[in-house]
Amino acid sequence: MWLESKKIVVIGGTTGMGLSAALAFVREGAQVVVVGRNAESCATAEQQLDGNGLAMSGDASDPQTAPKAIALCQQIFGGFDGLFHVAGGSGRRFGDGPLHEITPEGWNYTININLTSLMLSNQAAVRAFRAQGTGGTILNMGSVLGSSPSPTYFATHAYAAVKSGVIGFTKSVAAYYANDNIRVNVLAPALVETPMSQRATTNDAIMSFTRTKQPLDGGRIGQPTDLDGAAVYFMSDYSAFTTGQVLTIDGGWSVSEGQV
Repeated sequence: MWLESKKIVVIGGTTGMGLSAALAFVREGAQVVVVGRNAESCATAEQQLDGNGLAMSGDASDPQTAPKAIALCQQIFGGFDGLFHVAGGSGRRFGDGPLHEITPEGWNYTININLTSLMLSNQAAVRAFRAQGTGGTILNMGSVLGSSPSPTYFATHAYAAVKSGVIGFTKSVAAYYANDNIRVNVLAPALVETPMSQRATTNDAIMSFTRTKQPLDGGRIGQPTDLDGAAVYFMSDYSAFTTGQVLTIDGGWSVSEGQV
């Protein structure tokens, strides 16, 4: 198994891509702590982890959440080897959108939920790895929108800014902490079927566009499981010589025009 004896924390791990990855980590031999904001989703996730993981309720943008989750992982499972930061979301309903329409509230909300929360979890992980003297791995969730815009249906410019920021932040952190044997990488998916994507999945025009923008496998929306193999790789020792990289898993989005 690729992750035998690994101890991993997943921030935003009780639904969607985070939960799918956590379950894949467990199948590969890991023990996990997953963090989510909703108590009900935490309870459901812990049941699915079937004794190989714990769920903790917490807000990723709270500076205390990631340190608590990492400490729990160390205390219960005896160590801490990797962090996968998935938590984030759209600020559209708070005022994100095209630049001429963005509100200060929409901008600040989007920055906080996506980038500030990620900085806090990465900071906690780096501090824990350095205190342990063990090195470790961090995987951050980006988005294809950070490098490949889609103006007709996905014009949320604050969201694009923060996902581009995830890449710059990750590369800078990866460079600085390479001597500590801490590696930091990014997964950048396109449209994936998760609770966040309901606006798109319930819109026939967007789904028709997606079939041409993501033409792989017959043209379809991504599934959380499409990212699991890459997440396992980055959490495993097979990625021991890989840092500062962005792996785009987008069904062909970034190389396809898409038909509006």
